[in-house]
Amino acid sequence: MPALKVGITGASGLVGRSLVPFLTSDGHEVRRLVRSRDRLRPGDVYWNPAAGEIDAAALDGLDGVIHLAGETVSERWSAAHKRAIMESRVQGTGLLARTLAGLPSPPRVLVSASAVGYYGDGGDGELDESSPQGTDFLAGVARAWEEAAAPAAARGIRVVHPRLGVVLSPAGGALERLLPPFRMGAGGKIASGRQWMSWIALDDVVRALHFLLVTDSLAGPVNLTAPNPVTNADFARTLGHVLHRPAVATVPALALRLMFGEMADTMLLAGQRVLPRKLLAAGFTFRHQTLEEALRWELGKPAVS
Repeated sequence: MPALKVGITGASGLVGRSLVPFLTSDGHEVRRLVRSRDRLRPGDVYWNPAAGEIDAAALDGLDGVIHLAGETVSERWSAAHKRAIMESRVQGTGLLARTLAGLPSPPRVLVSASAVGYYGDGGDGELDESSPQGTDFLAGVARAWEEAAAPAAARGIRVVHPRLGVVLSPAGGALERLLPPFRMGAGGKIASGRQWMSWIALDDVVRALHFLLVTDSLAGPVNLTAPNPVTNADFARTLGHVLHRPAVATVPALALRLMFGEMADTMLLAGQRVLPRKLLAAGFTFRHQTLEEALRWELGKPAVS
């Protein structure tokens, strides 16, 4: 496969920190889009979505762009933070899509991140890329996030929206926050534990993003979740088993609502049972199909013989 020139936003985030070395070690050239002029390194591209600023000329001639940037959703949602969550995704994606659409030599593909929050609370039903949008705040964010890339698609750029599930890594995200209590033997399920968790190992996220970049048949929403989602109770039991710790505690729903407000209902007490049907149909092979296997890999725990 020929080497590609790839622009990446969110390169300093959890996924971006692994994606950049994955691509460069495979011979591809990466140009990071960076928001601070003071942090620019050779090959970096300046952009500031809030100010509507971007170095368009530095993006001309790229083969593809992977857009991962966005404000964190994993904290209590004040009105100001909800606005920041929405604006960081819509403004950044819109600026990037309009800029790419206006280039003399635009990239062939824009992989613009989204999330399984698009589906809202799915209960026990299986969800795939054809499932309808949910009705909560994050579902609205995901829809607006995806729609903001429309100018790129209108120019003929292949636009893919990887709808990411819970990314498993000890270096960030949900797993990093869960590890301390579980290692102390104080871990356990959230409320009833019946809510579904659509997880994916960071290792497979990075491989899947590269797959989306080079697979011309894929466009539109593509679920980036492992093929075997689990309930929250099963997740807690499996993580406790991998760490050789009990996982019998229960975090009450009321306590979570008092701590996190609306965010608790949307992100912790609701769930989605999401299947990666388009990814599998296109021929992608997951390295980590079961939760225990993924946790052992990401946490460096030997597999049970």
